[in-house]
Amino acid sequence: MKEFIYGRNPVYETLRARRRDVFRLQVAEGVQEKGRMVEILDLAAKRKIPLERVQRARLDKLSENHQGLALEASAYPYVELEDILENAKTHGELLFVLILDTLQNPQNLGTIIRTAEAVGVHGVLTPTHRAAEITPAVVSASAGASEYMLVARANLAQAITKLKESDVWVVGLDESPESKNLTDVRLDGALAIVVGSEGEGIRPLVRQSCDFLLRLPMMGHIESLNAAVAGSVILYQAYFTRHKS
Repeated sequence: MKEFIYGRNPVYETLRARRRDVFRLQVAEGVQEKGRMVEILDLAAKRKIPLERVQRARLDKLSENHQGLALEASAYPYVELEDILENAKTHGELLFVLILDTLQNPQNLGTIIRTAEAVGVHGVLTPTHRAAEITPAVVSASAGASEYMLVARANLAQAITKLKESDVWVVGLDESPESKNLTDVRLDGALAIVVGSEGEGIRPLVRQSCDFLLRLPMMGHIESLNAAVAGSVILYQAYFTRHKS
């Protein structure tokens, strides 16, 4: 299966990450070759990727945000949970995992993956059904960060059980009354953070699998944050906790 990655940062990071097979680079006629475009053309030339000059209207059919180029590549390379566990061991670090329970909006998925990559998450788990996949739109929303992130699709309840067998604390982000305040929990050590879907939150079976639930403090009139924003806040709080000097 092949797909087109579009946008300068997504294309650049896809080439740099070297996790996909790439087949051709399409560049709109008249595009100025400067800045990031020069770097992309240089990477493509070094890898001997065929270059096609095409009319901009052809790229417009892919996305209105193509920025003058598109890269034909193989499908996103999902991994297994074991690969994520091994990633932490290879780096000699306590496991740091993000679990996304049926997140369905590509923009939200890309945004939170971008944050996860920035704070050193070793991998992301998503369900095998009813969740957004890593599509070109997600790659674009993540500014290419998804190309470096290990993402596994799994039965989340089973995956959480396996994580607990490895002494990983599983924390669910939930606004329910029984959830603990952010100031009352520790987010260091081997950790998995669970973020639910935009409308329904964490599903009951996954919720029950969490060691504890956590809510963010709210002072404004709006009762909750966007899933990607709330998840990003918790990821950064965990990052600060895990990297205290």
